[in-house]
Amino acid sequence: MSHLPHHIRRAIEITPAAGTRERIIDITTLGRRTGRARRIEIFLYRAAGTTYLCSGAGGAATDWHANLLADPNFTFHLKNGIRADLPARATPVTDPAERQAVLAEIVADLNQPHDPGTIRPTRLEDWADSRLMRISFRHRP
Repeated sequence: MSHLPHHIRRAIEITPAAGTRERIIDITTLGRRTGRARRIEIFLYRAAGTTYLCSGAGGAATDWHANLLADPNFTFHLKNGIRADLPARATPVTDPAERQAVLAEIVADLNQPHDPGTIRPTRLEDWADSRLMRISFRHRP
């Protein structure tokens, strides 16, 4: 992320003190069947200095995740306070040890007193099957 302007990096590098508003972004993926742009609202998560998208507790299948598996390139839209449309790439997190560590950090963050929009207490075992994507930000062409 070092290639991104400082104010954009700060908006992405949320901490456990961040509230709901700072965590909400939009993403635009390409539909895996239609090839059409699909824009949705989603939470971003930070763990171990990295940005993630996660389907949340329960691990239900999601179109955004299936679309990113088919085409990992997408647009990451900051929209609260700072507005920016960033080219990004998603990588599924499949290594069990990495998944466990990242999900544990996400759940610990969600259990902070400010509670960024989930029902507390959030339990790690409820997140075990979540769709989890690591996000990298690409340079603009």
